Amino acid sequence: MIEVEGLTKRFAALTAVEDLRFSVQPGEVVALLGPNGAGKSTTMKMIAGFLAPDAGRVRVAGHDVVADGLAARRALGYLPEGAPGYGEMEVADFLGFIADVRGLAGAHRQQRLAFATDRLQLGAVRRQPLDTLSKGFRRRVGFAAAILHDPPVLLLDEPTDGLDPNQKHEVRGLINELARERTIMLSTHLLEEVEAIATRAVVIAAGRLRADHTPAELLALSRWHGALSFAAPDSVAAVAALDGLVPAAATTVDAREGRVVLFVRGGGVSSDVVTRRLDERRVAWSDLRVERGRLDEVFRSLTADAGAAV
Repeated sequence: MIEVEGLTKRFAALTAVEDLRFSVQPGEVVALLGPNGAGKSTTMKMIAGFLAPDAGRVRVAGHDVVADGLAARRALGYLPEGAPGYGEMEVADFLGFIADVRGLAGAHRQQRLAFATDRLQLGAVRRQPLDTLSKGFRRRVGFAAAILHDPPVLLLDEPTDGLDPNQKHEVRGLINELARERTIMLSTHLLEEVEAIATRAVVIAAGRLRADHTPAELLALSRWHGALSFAAPDSVAAVAALDGLVPAAATTVDAREGRVVLFVRGGGVSSDVVTRRLDERRVAWSDLRVERGRLDEVFRSLTADAGAAV
């Protein structure tokens, strides 16, 4: 549904995106993940047809964004960063304007307007100008405009940026619901977004591809993946008790979580072996678990050496 081949964009001496290649299959929710300045918004604008690439090509639902731009945009719903609109227009008038631009007419137009207004819970603010809305409601209006023509592909640029935790939860629920019938690509720098929404993550930094994995595959790259951790009132005694238990292992105290962590290269350490040693040394412990991995650590390792793009 989205094909990106050798995409490159330069602004004077700055290369914002360089030879980017990935695809998004039907039914996927793909997160374009990267630090601020990685080139995410530039990439999204090229996919949406707002920026022409200097090299490479993009296809949306089989249509070349440059050569067959109108057909590509018909298949695409786009929520740009900030969800700009006409501030003096009331919500109902703005959505009606978008419906007209999209060529919706008659009963179908009314049905789509009613659906978008109801699904985004905009009924209470239908007659408010956009400039008077909270950031959360402005984001909802942007979502309504993006889905109004029932596109098979949604492109969402930082969809939860600036929202409070409750608003983020609502938006993520909406994305998961929309994903049942659509292909969705969203850009984000929020790691929790990847686990909450995405079926795959494309990681970029300085405009270059760094990784293309499922969330589980990214977690498997973490040093924490497969590590054993547990709570211990006397963490110093716990670390001493495990010293030398497993060759090539490292034991440390995670101050953030208040837990003792045993890292073993290649995994394979048994929790029974660890608890037996702790019990033998009379070290109190509780809540032993196998760590899934940490996305923040993987993210830093993939992007730490990258300079900023746009």
